[in-house]
Amino acid sequence: MDNLNYGIIGNCRSAAIVSNVGSLDWCCLPEFDSSSVFAKILDEKNGGSFEILVDDSYSISQCYESQTCILVTTYTNGEDAFEVHDFMPRYYKNKDGYHAPPEVIRYFRHKFGRPEFSVKYNPKLEYAKGVTNSYAKEDFIVSLTNQEHFDTMFMYTSFDKDSVLNGDKIQLKRDGYFLISYNEKLFVPDLHKIYLELERTKIYWLNWVDRTPKYSKFNTQIIRSALTLKMLTYDKTGAVLAAATTSLPETIGEVRNWDYRFCWIRDASMVIKVVSELGHKNSAKRFLQFIIDLMPDKDEKLQIMYGINKQKKLTEETLDHLDGYKGSRPVRIGNAAYKQTQNDIYGILMDVIYEQLVKFGSNLENNEELWGITKGIVWIVNKHWKEADKGIWEFRTEDRHFTFSKVLCWVAIDRAIKVAKIFEKEHKLKQWELLEKEIREDIHANAWNADVNAFVQSYGSNDLDASVLLMESYGFIEAKDPKYVSTVKAIEKELSNDGLLYRYKNEDDFGLPSSSFTICTFWFINSLFKIGEEEKALALFNKLLGYSNHLGLFSEDIDFKTKRLLGNFPQAYSHLAMIECAINFSKRHDELLAQKK
Repeated sequence: MDNLNYGIIGNCRSAAIVSNVGSLDWCCLPEFDSSSVFAKILDEKNGGSFEILVDDSYSISQCYESQTCILVTTYTNGEDAFEVHDFMPRYYKNKDGYHAPPEVIRYFRHKFGRPEFSVKYNPKLEYAKGVTNSYAKEDFIVSLTNQEHFDTMFMYTSFDKDSVLNGDKIQLKRDGYFLISYNEKLFVPDLHKIYLELERTKIYWLNWVDRTPKYSKFNTQIIRSALTLKMLTYDKTGAVLAAATTSLPETIGEVRNWDYRFCWIRDASMVIKVVSELGHKNSAKRFLQFIIDLMPDKDEKLQIMYGINKQKKLTEETLDHLDGYKGSRPVRIGNAAYKQTQNDIYGILMDVIYEQLVKFGSNLENNEELWGITKGIVWIVNKHWKEADKGIWEFRTEDRHFTFSKVLCWVAIDRAIKVAKIFEKEHKLKQWELLEKEIREDIHANAWNADVNAFVQSYGSNDLDASVLLMESYGFIEAKDPKYVSTVKAIEKELSNDGLLYRYKNEDDFGLPSSSFTICTFWFINSLFKIGEEEKALALFNKLLGYSNHLGLFSEDIDFKTKRLLGNFPQAYSHLAMIECAINFSKRHDELLAQKK
């Protein structure tokens, strides 16, 4: 497989990654950040998988059932055909909330003929650290390991259990199923019950999409990206994951391999801003509560990232027994970046708080807590904005005065002033307005480099950085300001490679980046659109959409030469930026149509 030709299924508790030939190659149970039960994506030989095997006469195709997160893989040889509907159950149960068990269901739908397949059922619990044994019992197949931690998993099926374990040929004469469950079921499921789970889950997703606005252009892509972002939210706490995987490399064979199954305040805030734009108020409210719960002390500094259950310590370790994706080692779990100082997160968080108040009014619950957080953030920014930090790209060595971090410190104070006006706390304004002016003037004095005619990556440098493009979208500078226009042009000249963008070109801790960071290309397209180069922006956008996989999904990175997807998958960052661009193009299309009438 030369690309990340995978689909994601999930239920806002965990997720699984299924290949385009129907192999379940990554799944963690019971939750997103639990140890894996299938990890073939990180070690083809030893990681463990659940594969559906057919002979060479079959062609295989894959799509999502329209406007749902149910992944349908079709196998046909012309005379015989069947479908596999992969999903994780999720639907509204009652006033107590949602039914979202730690389960994967594979529903086999007989289409016509007498199709044959076999199964390679090879779970490897606990990140495949040791031996996992599977046994056929009366009601289920149980898999267990007693390595560092004892763990078990249960599989229920309508097919003969011994045939499944032996990999024997199975002829499909009628519908059937597999149900993988982290827990033993109190009631043994049957085909009717499984079909009901499928239909209820389908209705849940269709209803969710129905509450999402429709757009005249790129609506299909917006919906798929929105569904993907929804699957990367953790219902229990409101956390939003950066991606569903760990250690998928930014470049094949290199060491830029990180665990993304955590909640970065920056990524999550940007996601929530987009999800709010799409009208999903509850996701926004749950994320705000997640933040409130993390800030019990008014002067507590916010970490850049947390575990999905609000864990503050995310100790990084390597799994040296796994070969890594395409041999890219090490495989990491945990993420040492949680210790870093990144001053931009306060601005991003304040921007989200302000956006929620504007969109949903000041009757949001927790207004007093939000005002307390606002004052706390101003206090922290006032105390620390002049300090160097690691920046948005998490440089692991020296601290610098990154332009993006400074701009977001300005955003923090600008939005705090606006929030104070909403809450009618006028007594704070004079002091905060002086601070806003001081930071703004400092950025214009130190981040602008007349030699390169652009705002640069950090104070005193000549290096360009795609994150600086966000100065306009955060309201620091007008799109038609000559300084911003020349910055966009300089970044295009220096960082664009066949329409794809480097984050930056200066060497970092691991050398020179050799793949494009997908969100940066979307930022660049948005910037071209804003400065008036709309046709050029649209052409690049359509080109970039063509680099998604067969299901319209993006990972973190794209290889400049081969255009293959790289990095953790699917990436929330990439999909939120895609939605922002698509909405801009759609609204502009509607404006032009209205002008013609």
